[in-house]
Amino acid sequence: MSKDKKQEPTQGKELSEWQKRNQEYLQKKAEEEAKRAEEEVREKEEQVSESSESDQELSEWQKQNHEYLSKRTEENSTSSEKVDEESDETEEKDSISSDETPNQEEDVEETKTPQEDLENPEQVEDEKVDTEPKKEKKVKAKNKAPKPPIPSIHIWRAVTILVPSFIIFFLSIYLLSPLATMKHIEVTGTVQTSADKVKEASGIRDSDYTISLFLNKDKYADKVKSNHWIESAKITYQFPVHFTIEVKEFEIVAYSVSGDSHYPILSSGSVESTAVNADNLPEKYISVLFNDEEQIKSLISQLNDVSPEIKQEIEKIELAPSKVTSDLLKITMYDTDEILVPLSELGKKLPYYSKIKPQLTVPSGIDMEVGIYSYSLVDKALDDERIKAKEEEKKKQEEEKKKQTEQQGSQGQTTQTTQTTQSH
Repeated sequence: MSKDKKQEPTQGKELSEWQKRNQEYLQKKAEEEAKRAEEEVREKEEQVSESSESDQELSEWQKQNHEYLSKRTEENSTSSEKVDEESDETEEKDSISSDETPNQEEDVEETKTPQEDLENPEQVEDEKVDTEPKKEKKVKAKNKAPKPPIPSIHIWRAVTILVPSFIIFFLSIYLLSPLATMKHIEVTGTVQTSADKVKEASGIRDSDYTISLFLNKDKYADKVKSNHWIESAKITYQFPVHFTIEVKEFEIVAYSVSGDSHYPILSSGSVESTAVNADNLPEKYISVLFNDEEQIKSLISQLNDVSPEIKQEIEKIELAPSKVTSDLLKITMYDTDEILVPLSELGKKLPYYSKIKPQLTVPSGIDMEVGIYSYSLVDKALDDERIKAKEEEKKKQEEEKKKQTEQQGSQGQTTQTTQTTQSH
């Protein structure tokens, strides 16, 4: 009813061009705002459907949006009514005579200012936005679309470029610094040789890079074997610059005896060139009484097949070639037993000594040249003495026969000379 009363004075009057434009503008503005509100509602509903919020929160948010849209439509309708009332008032003021005072004209201009403000939609819209409730602003801020994440392919591309470049950068700095050649080398397992000789054999220098030594550990370990005492070598690394050379030396199997000098014979078959002091000799050791290098290597290789128990009982080994076997060895044990065995069959036949030994009650000899049989050394010594006595008797008889033949020859010559003299 109030609206009809306000519009009564304007009935029967035609609207001015400005009022028509204003009404068209307000209608378009209301339609645009309604469309924008619908689009915002759709966008917010899509965002909320994609998000992981619960259904209860979505429903509350939709209710708030519907309330907000209804308020906006009511405000637009009331603003259009106010604009109509103001347009009616301006028409009444225009009908006033032109003989009014300048003060009245100023009042008319002041009444026009709100209408002019309506012509600036941006200002009206800003004022409405500022009057929105704080709850609606919070809902908008909460439902803002999150920033799109960076695709993983770009991340991986950056990683593949940055990581190698950083590695190369730090590696180049490290190689140029003194830390690149810093290393501590320790040698373990040496008994007969020294740690300095092992390092010298390895070929490791102070100027070598630590990374190079780490990457070529096996090559340097093989070089250590050039020392004739070293059987095997292994290089281990411990962070940051600690290296350990673990070596295993060849065992001393026997000693080559030359006069009063004893030279170690290693398990590799090589003979140490430096003689050992007599005070440093062990209580029991094998004395080898021949110096041929090939025969010594063959002997050591054959002894490697013999048990340590038998080797501990060997006192000396010497050559005793016979008419049948040129490489026959005579092995004398610490319990005075004697073994005759060919060098080429030592590793095969000598182990039988451990089975024959329990059956022997007296110092015996074991002949392994052709078969295997044992005999008493006492009996053999007696036999040898008998054989020697017989040989000596034979020699004496032969010498006597020679003397008799010589005497008979000299007598024959004297008789012949006497006969010749008598004939003359």
